[in-house]
Amino acid sequence: MLALTGFLFHGAGYLKRADSDRLREIFLKYASVDKNGEKYITSEDFVRKFLGLFNEDDYNKESVQLIAGIVDMDKDGFISFSEFQAFEGLLCVPDALYKTAFQLFDTNGNGLVTFDEFADVMKKTALYKKLPFNMESTFVRLYFGKDKKRLVTYPEFSQFLHDFHEEYGVEAFKKRDINGSGFISAGDFKDIMLSVKNHLLTKEMKTKVIEASGFPQGERKISFPYYMAFNSLLNNMELIKRVYLNATNGHRTQEVTKEEFLHSAQMMSQVTPLEVDILFTLCDLIHNSNGPTTVPTSLVQSDTNPTRHSGRIVYNDLNTITPEQYFKQVTNRVAEIKAVSSPEERSVLIQILESTYRFTLGSFAGALGATAVYPIDLVKTRMQNQRTGSFIGEVAYRNSWDCFKKVIRHEGFSGLYRGLVPQLIGVAPEKAIKLTVNDLVRDKFMDKNGNLTLYAEVIAGACAGGSQVVFTNPLEIVKIRLQVAGEIAGASKVRAWSVVKDLGLFGLYKGAKACLLRDVPFSAIYFPAYAHCKAHFADENGYNHPLTLLAAGALAGVPAASLVTPADVIKTRLQVVARSGQTTYTGVIDATRKIWAEEGARAFWKGAVARVFRSSPQFAVTLVTYEILQRLFYVDFGGSRPAGSELTVATPVEEAKKKPHHIGGYQVATPILTGLETKFGISLPRFSFPKAQ
Repeated sequence: MLALTGFLFHGAGYLKRADSDRLREIFLKYASVDKNGEKYITSEDFVRKFLGLFNEDDYNKESVQLIAGIVDMDKDGFISFSEFQAFEGLLCVPDALYKTAFQLFDTNGNGLVTFDEFADVMKKTALYKKLPFNMESTFVRLYFGKDKKRLVTYPEFSQFLHDFHEEYGVEAFKKRDINGSGFISAGDFKDIMLSVKNHLLTKEMKTKVIEASGFPQGERKISFPYYMAFNSLLNNMELIKRVYLNATNGHRTQEVTKEEFLHSAQMMSQVTPLEVDILFTLCDLIHNSNGPTTVPTSLVQSDTNPTRHSGRIVYNDLNTITPEQYFKQVTNRVAEIKAVSSPEERSVLIQILESTYRFTLGSFAGALGATAVYPIDLVKTRMQNQRTGSFIGEVAYRNSWDCFKKVIRHEGFSGLYRGLVPQLIGVAPEKAIKLTVNDLVRDKFMDKNGNLTLYAEVIAGACAGGSQVVFTNPLEIVKIRLQVAGEIAGASKVRAWSVVKDLGLFGLYKGAKACLLRDVPFSAIYFPAYAHCKAHFADENGYNHPLTLLAAGALAGVPAASLVTPADVIKTRLQVVARSGQTTYTGVIDATRKIWAEEGARAFWKGAVARVFRSSPQFAVTLVTYEILQRLFYVDFGGSRPAGSELTVATPVEEAKKKPHHIGGYQVATPILTGLETKFGISLPRFSFPKAQ
C-alpha cells in the first residue's frame, strides 16, 4: 500500500509560485510523448520518475493512474504543460490537501463528485479491500441524497471527506459488535486500530501499546465510549497540545498533573475526562522503556469503571503520540547532512565533530555581532575610563551621546571602529567557545525527554562564561588600550601588535579576575533568560521566527549586561594604562576601594546604559545568526537541536528526500500525497498483487 514517509516543513508564509520558464524546462525533461507538436508527460513518468513514487517493478498501475489523474484534468492519460503548471499552482494554496483529495475523486474532471465516482475510487483503496464500507448507509445518503444522484461540490466534499473516516471507524465497530452490546473484544479493537485507524498511530503507539505483548489481555472488552474517546484523542492531539500550553502558560518543559490538565481542559469543552484518562495512560505506557507486560484496566476495560492513572506529562510526551502531520511551510536549507542514522551511534568522534561544527558557526556569528555594535562598545569603554575624581581636570565627555559626537568630530567615522581588527580576531573564538560550551553542558544536563532544570541552565551559562576568559581577557585589554588611545590629541597612532609586545604573555591576562567576575555571572544570567524568552515568543507549534529570536536575545541582554556593570568598570580600570595624575590600581579589591573612595558608588555604574545598548543587540545578533546558520547548514549529529528551530512530528523523516526539480508548489507534492493517507486514511495499493506477509 502507498505508505509514504512524511516530509518535515517549517518556517512561515505560503509557497512562492515557481518561475514559468524554469517549470517548463523541468516539464520538458520528463515529457516523453509528442502529439501534434506538443509535449506530454505520461502517468507513469509523472508518478514514478518525477514524483519518485511506485518505483517497484510490480507497481500497481491502477494506483499510478489514479494519482496522475489528479493532474490530468481532461482525463486523456497524458499531462500537458498547462496541467502540470496548474497543479503546481494548486499546491501553493492553503487548502491544497483538500483540493488534491477532491481532484482524486473527481475522475471525470467536471468539478463535481458523484456517488459512483466516490465509490469507484474508494473501492480501490487498500482499506476498503480489507474492511468494506457500507455504501448504502444513511451517512452516505445524507451527503449524496436518498437516490445517491446528488452532485457534491468541493466545499461539501471537503466536509464529507472529513466526516467519512470517522464514520468508517464507527462502521468497523458495529461490524465487530455482532450482538449489539456496545462492546468489542480487545483483539477486535487492535485489528481496527491497525487497519482503519493505522494512519493515526505513531511508531511508539504501535510497538509500545497496540502491538505490545500484554495487549489484548483475557476476556476484557472495549466499550464504544472508550473506543470513540481513544480515536477522538488521537484526532485532536493539536488541541491537546493547546490545553497543555494553556496549563503551563506556554512553557514546554513544565510537568503537568492529570488534575491540572483537567482544569485547563474545562476551558475547551471538546476534551472529555475519559480522553484525559487515556492520554495519561498512553504517555505512561510509551515511556516505559521495557514496554508493558500487562496493560492497565484503564486501557483494556471491563464493564466496571476504569482504574484512573495518575502521573505527570510534558510537551514532548504529546509529540510521541501525535499522528504524523502534513506541514505546508518550507524552510530551504543550503546544506543538509546526516552524520549518524540514530542517536545511539553518537561516538566520541561524532561528539567532537559536533562541537567543531558549533564552534565554526559560533565564530561567524560572534564576528557579525561584534561588528554590528562596535561603535557602542567604544563609547562604553571611554565612558568607563573617565576619572571624575582624578587631577586631570574637566571630564572629556558629558554623556555617551557627547562621547559619540566628539569621536566623530576629532577622529572621523573610522574612529568609531578603532581596535576592530584585533576584536574580530579574538571575538570569533571567544563567542564560539562560549556558545559551544553552553550547548555542551546543557546537553549533559538534559534528561531523555529534553527537559532542563533552571539550576542546570545557570550552571551551563556560568561554565560558558568562565571558559571564554582565556580568549576574552587578551582581547579586551588590547581592544581597550586601542579604544582609549584616540583620546589624547596629537598622540602617535597605537598599533595592536605594539600593545601585545608591551604587555607580554602574562600582561595580556591583567584583570583576569575582574573578567571572570563579569563574564561568569553575565552568561549565567543571559543564557537561561534567552532560553525562556525564546520559549515564550515561540508560536503554538514551538517554532521561533528569526525576529522572535532577535527579540529574545535583546531582552535577555538587558539584565545580564546591566547587573555586571560594576565588574566591567573594575576590569576596564585595571586594563587601561593610567595617564599622569590618574589613580593606579593593583588588583580587584584595591580598585574597588579606590573607586568607592574617590568617585562614590555611582562610578561603578558608569557606561551602564552604553553597555546595555552594546551587549543586548550584540548578543541578539550573535544568537540569531548562530541559530539561523544551524538551520541553513543542517548537520544531524544525533544530538539536540536549538529549541524552536523546526516543527517536529512524531514520525522521523527518513525516506523522503528533497529533489532539486521539485520547485515552487512541487516542493510539497510528496507530503500532500502523504496527507491523503495520514489525514484521511486514503491508502492506494502499491503493488500489482498482494505481497506475502
